[in-house]
Amino acid sequence: MMLKKNPPPAPLPTEAELEILNVLWSAGPSTVREVHAAVSQKNTGYTTVLKQMQVMVAKGLLTRSERFRSHVYEASVPKQETQQQLAGNLLQRAFEGSAANLVLGALASKPVSAKELDEIRRMLDEFEKGKL
Repeated sequence: MMLKKNPPPAPLPTEAELEILNVLWSAGPSTVREVHAAVSQKNTGYTTVLKQMQVMVAKGLLTRSERFRSHVYEASVPKQETQQQLAGNLLQRAFEGSAANLVLGALASKPVSAKELDEIRRMLDEFEKGKL
C-alpha cells in the first residue's frame, strides 16, 4: 500500500500578493478586472495585477478557471491557514520562537482597547481549554 504524501505548503505571499489574496478572500472568486478595481487606489496597472495573479497561480497561491469566457481566480489556501503560516514565520524569524514575545510585540505596536484586551483574554482561555 502506497501512502499519499501531503503536498508541500504554498509559499508565503509577498506584500503585493497578500493584498490580492485579501481581495479574493473578501469577494470570493473574481476576475482580474474585479481584483484590479479593488486594488487600483494604489495606481497599480491592470497588466501588473494580471501578471502578479499569473505568477501566483504558478506558485500555487491561486487557482484559475474559466467562467463566461473570463478567467476567474480564487485563493487556493484559506485565509486562516495563510495567517497561521505568516505568524509562524514571523515568530521564528523575529521572536526566536517565543509566542509570548510575539504577543507582547503585537500589543506594544499600537494602542489596544479594553474591549480588545477582554477578547484576547477570552480567546486565550478558550485556547488553553482546547476550544480554539
